[in-house]
Amino acid sequence: MAMRTHYCGLVTEALMGQTVTLCGWVNRRRDHGGVIFVDVRDREGYVQVVCDPDRASTFAVAENLRNEFCVQITGLVRSRPEGTTNDQLKSGKIEVLCHELKVLNPSVTPPFLLDDDNLSETTRLTHRVLDLRRPAMQRNMMLRYKVTMETRKFLDANGFIDIETPMLGKSTPEARATTSCPAACTTAASSRCRSRPSCSSSC
Repeated sequence: MAMRTHYCGLVTEALMGQTVTLCGWVNRRRDHGGVIFVDVRDREGYVQVVCDPDRASTFAVAENLRNEFCVQITGLVRSRPEGTTNDQLKSGKIEVLCHELKVLNPSVTPPFLLDDDNLSETTRLTHRVLDLRRPAMQRNMMLRYKVTMETRKFLDANGFIDIETPMLGKSTPEARATTSCPAACTTAASSRCRSRPSCSSSC
């Protein structure tokens, strides 16, 4: 069985009535009078998952979910009730009725909410692993990836060959600086690279 059949943010009304399997992080958990709503997030966006108390085992798992738990959900795509749609989301017209819920990895309480747009630079850098999960940072990474891919496609179409030169990295004991030179220049760890004046003597 595949880990997922669709990405959360790409589940739309086109999948109405189908059973999907999703993986992502819990962005929000809301308990509305016995019915639990879970907003699940992945790189493509958000989807609303509904956990009904009629499925006791699944509901019990949902009660213990917290922000940033990594979960796998299998459920039925259905329309949201009238008046509860969200036009800001691709998945805003549907919800997923949860049939199976599995916690892939629990999480401690995160130091900040990932949708907080007023984080200080210090907080973001201190918790850079979490910062990379934020939608704005993921958009930046996806944009960089797309620009790189288009550049490579253009160069390939025009007869260029992409060649990566192996490099050796040498860090100082204090980790203040790193010197690099092509691997071909180095014959031993203690040798000095005389063939390339630009290389450091630490090569």
